[in-house]
Amino acid sequence: MKSGLKNYFDISKKEWNGMLVLLVIMVLIWGSSYTIGYFRKEKVMDLTEFNKDIALIKAAKRIDTAYTTDYDDTDPDWNMKNEKAQLFVFNPNKLPDSLWLKLGLSKKQIHSIKNYENKGGRFATKADVKKMYALTAADYKRLEPYINIPPDEFKGKVADIIVEINTADSVKLTQIKGIGASFAQRIIKYRKDLGGFVNKQQLMEVYGIDTVKYHAIEKNITVNSRRINKIAINKVTIEELRPFPYLNFKQMNAILQYRTQHGNYTSMEDVQNVAILNEEILRKIAPYLKFK
Repeated sequence: MKSGLKNYFDISKKEWNGMLVLLVIMVLIWGSSYTIGYFRKEKVMDLTEFNKDIALIKAAKRIDTAYTTDYDDTDPDWNMKNEKAQLFVFNPNKLPDSLWLKLGLSKKQIHSIKNYENKGGRFATKADVKKMYALTAADYKRLEPYINIPPDEFKGKVADIIVEINTADSVKLTQIKGIGASFAQRIIKYRKDLGGFVNKQQLMEVYGIDTVKYHAIEKNITVNSRRINKIAINKVTIEELRPFPYLNFKQMNAILQYRTQHGNYTSMEDVQNVAILNEEILRKIAPYLKFK
């Protein structure tokens, strides 16, 4: 038994030497990791300059943002707003887009200002400019010393002015507080297409004049319904009827076809025989028709 175990664990000299060499190699490998770590020091990256650059970028971004209303990377002109800004004395009312750009405003801000003006908004004082949501506090502070609104800017826009809207030109209409050049043009165009206004409420059919706007201006308006241009129903052509806003093409054609088939109209009772016209349409067009 002992002899078998001895034979099992017995190794030759050659095998013994091999084991020693392997052991030495393992010790050397194990020790080398500590030796290399001791003599080799990792180079530590100096982030001082990098952090300074980041701080400068953040500071610059804060300055740019202070002069913008909506900081937006997708707005191609945001980073050009103040680089070439030129300040000069200006009246903000009806100021051209090009001059707003020159003052350093972005296209988005200018679009907002023009929308305000198109709805009848005006700048009577510097405080009105300050109220514009499109301008930041920094924008207003930069522009405020250069705002100059003439004292007579709103001369004639008094609470008791009365304008007859069937004869008023654009100058007269803009004397009404809340009616700017754009609204005046729309009113005149609609008046022309319609033939004139029969009552004040028809102003709410003009694009942009809602209930709130109407109630703000109705006290300054009067209507002379005798000044409307009536349609000669027995002579009018389809082309002449086209601008009339109360009839669509199908209804216009039906009116003319009925005239061709039955002869001239003598009164509204004849017009009521056109089946395609309902009571609401008849009520609207009645004041505009003449039969002789």
